[in-house]
Amino acid sequence: MKAVVLYEYGDVNKLQFENDQQEPPFGPTEVRVRVHATSINPIDWKIRSGAARSRMPVDFPAILGRDLAGEVVDFGRDVTGFHKGMRVMALANGTYAEFTTVRADVLAPIPDKLSYTQAAALPLVLTTGAQLIERAVNVQSGWSVLVTGALGGVGRTAVHVARKHGARVIAGVKRSQIDEASTLGADRVIAIDTEEEIPNLRDLDAIADTIGEPAIGRLLRYLKDGGVLGSVLGQPESARGRNIQVRAMMAQPDASRLYELADDVARGEFTIPIAQTFRLEEARKAQDLAEHGHPHGKVLLVA
Repeated sequence: MKAVVLYEYGDVNKLQFENDQQEPPFGPTEVRVRVHATSINPIDWKIRSGAARSRMPVDFPAILGRDLAGEVVDFGRDVTGFHKGMRVMALANGTYAEFTTVRADVLAPIPDKLSYTQAAALPLVLTTGAQLIERAVNVQSGWSVLVTGALGGVGRTAVHVARKHGARVIAGVKRSQIDEASTLGADRVIAIDTEEEIPNLRDLDAIADTIGEPAIGRLLRYLKDGGVLGSVLGQPESARGRNIQVRAMMAQPDASRLYELADDVARGEFTIPIAQTFRLEEARKAQDLAEHGHPHGKVLLVA
């Protein structure tokens, strides 16, 4: 099969496109999926470079990729509820490839209105954004919640989910993004890359953080005593010694919640923009754009 293989840590040139990789085996509770599309996420280049090796070490050779959109081609004897040709999506592993193997319990059907490419942009950001709000922040109706990096895929999801739970949502973005952020449906949009607007924040119940330091250090003073900082980037140094609750998280697969949120996207309740699509053999170019090019949306690979 075709795959992009990593044999050692390094820059994008360490990504090797190959045509002769063996198709992955599958066990009794697993499904083999033909990958139609995947997307590139920051964790991909952090793993590739070795920046994440302390918490996510790699056994080489490795195939990167977390987002999966494809069709079922085969499955184990204990798998029920799936059929060959079924369109599926998942937060998975090894998706920079023509085929991958996934546990059946993490697979969700792709909503009918979404294409494979649209679906490929969703699993990691939808799952992370939802779990940031529902598990880390544990948002309550009526809370005032600041979402940092609100125009990113995780941030957009966090804004949508927090609003669904009845929170008063403040979208934190760069000053240059204010107009674009007005489309998010947040109760308020504020520039958090300058000191001019930040003092207008008062008694936040929670911050859902997707960007980390140094911005979060400027914002924590406006979180009320005992308030919650939910973070996808670990505990920031600036939070130490403060009378707040810090809850760091890493996304875990949740097929049912993924489907619900993908259906919200399909119905136009919120969007995850796609910036550019590349062929699988262009993985180096695609990762370089995603890492260094500041694209306005997800960068996809099509197998």
